[in-house]
Amino acid sequence: MDDARSGAGPRRARDRLGAPSSGARAATTPWARFSAWLECVCVVTFDLELGQALELVYPSDFQLTDKEKSSICYLSFPDSHSGCLGDTQFSFRIRRCGGQRSPRPAADGRYDGEAPVALQRESAHYFGYVYFRQVKDSSVKRGYFQKSLVLVSRLPFVRLFQALLSLIGPEYFDKLAPCLEAVCDEIDQWPAPVPGQTLNLPVVGVVLQVHIPSRADRPESSPLKQCGQENPLPAPLVLASVHELDLLRCLQPVLTHVQTLWELMLLGEPLVVLAPSPAVSSEMVLALISCLQPLRFCCDYRPYFTIHDSEFKEFTTRTQAPPNVVLGVTNPFFIKTLQHWPHILRVGEPKLSGGLPKQVKLKKPSRLKTLDTKPGLYTAYTAHLRRDKALLKRLLRGLQKTRPAGALSALLRRHLLELTQSFIIPLEHYMASLMPLRKSITPWKTPPQIRPFHQDDFLCSLERAGPQLTCILKGDWLGLYRRFFKSPHFDGWYRQRRKEMARKLEALHLEAICEANVETWTQGKSEVEVVDLVLKLREKLVRAQGHQLPVKEETLQRARRYIETVIGSLPKDLQAVLGPP
Repeated sequence: MDDARSGAGPRRARDRLGAPSSGARAATTPWARFSAWLECVCVVTFDLELGQALELVYPSDFQLTDKEKSSICYLSFPDSHSGCLGDTQFSFRIRRCGGQRSPRPAADGRYDGEAPVALQRESAHYFGYVYFRQVKDSSVKRGYFQKSLVLVSRLPFVRLFQALLSLIGPEYFDKLAPCLEAVCDEIDQWPAPVPGQTLNLPVVGVVLQVHIPSRADRPESSPLKQCGQENPLPAPLVLASVHELDLLRCLQPVLTHVQTLWELMLLGEPLVVLAPSPAVSSEMVLALISCLQPLRFCCDYRPYFTIHDSEFKEFTTRTQAPPNVVLGVTNPFFIKTLQHWPHILRVGEPKLSGGLPKQVKLKKPSRLKTLDTKPGLYTAYTAHLRRDKALLKRLLRGLQKTRPAGALSALLRRHLLELTQSFIIPLEHYMASLMPLRKSITPWKTPPQIRPFHQDDFLCSLERAGPQLTCILKGDWLGLYRRFFKSPHFDGWYRQRRKEMARKLEALHLEAICEANVETWTQGKSEVEVVDLVLKLREKLVRAQGHQLPVKEETLQRARRYIETVIGSLPKDLQAVLGPP
């Protein structure tokens, strides 16, 4: 079967000859610390008879389906149009096949609960971070040595894993498998990624120092405070971010159209990025979807995609509208195959013209006819908002005067962040107004419902509390909101906010019960009503303890005492049935 799993059964304890295990480590699940960061490490080679082939998976018993193996093999190599010589880094994203392979540790839930929504672990996809080497080798029949080292993870930490690959890639190609095992053992000793913490991560004689972002962080801040451990030796290599790419470098050829591209991302529009290499395509796609932060990107996206991908037919069919996907491709064949897509961005190799990056032009889709089509943004879309000419002038002037790229990149990121926040804040304010008032939540009644979201009411509220209060850009904001309501991003945002509000409502109801006089309430109540209260309180307690309800520990303790008090008021036979609290 295509999806037959390899390596049946759970992960085995690793074999490390002569390596004593500490009591603390022995008590944990094998590879638990490694699994907090990576799913597995793969080596893909080119076989003259088989083509791309999976040479190694580490840990060796990690379960990949045949379809996943095939996707990893094809996506780990640039296609023949890229002509990548030397060492190249890029990334891809594939759909996971089948259900849950093994129970996820509780730490996963804690991480997702505290991490920004855009950085939560992927549940339905794997990221592949690739270090590809192609060099001339006369001992090989084809005349070239071709091999890829791939880190497979569910974390979108592209900056961290790029830095990790730049350290371990050359080491691996020099020392091969023994080096890989040693690296995996080192990663298996890293502390778990805890949002809000700054961590020292030792690997191949270098210490990477990273800050794991938290929801509590202020936007644009990445405080790298020294860890609680002793100062690491050697001095750490400090990464400014685990996930943010150099936005200015990635978007250089499209700076004049950043506003339009931001709107296309916000609306979840289908977009093809045709680039000269997987490195350019993957960074462009990741940079574009990061333009929406702190909003979660709810559509599918593939930083690098080939004609061999298992979803090729699904994405290229003409029998239905193009899916809400951002595709990064390098094969010009896609221009013909995806001609019916509404937006195609073709970028060339990064070029400078008079000290400035050459900008692609906005072109009509009808001009997209040949495989050698020139770079450009081919779309009939008209932006709702006017572009920020002052920002564009500052960026281009800064590039011309060779201002520090980091400062210019931060300027662009701050502009996009403020733009997204200006768009989302009115939605947040309106959503908050749908929450029942605290005084309407009484202990012994079912809490009132969250009121429904009425789009017309929201649009009416924009006149007095719209994005114009925080954003200087003029344009058709109402038209942009109307289109946003039809996009997957509105649906994703609304579902997430409603879920959070429902949990808050349940937490407030639990607090109201705990602040009431339960002994007075039980007087005159039937045993059935009292037992029902005990069961409901226990259910709320279980949810709250599982970090699903935003309640204080003091409230939880009070709820436990209430349960004890209520059970104590019941006859002995019922106390025995209900058991200890």
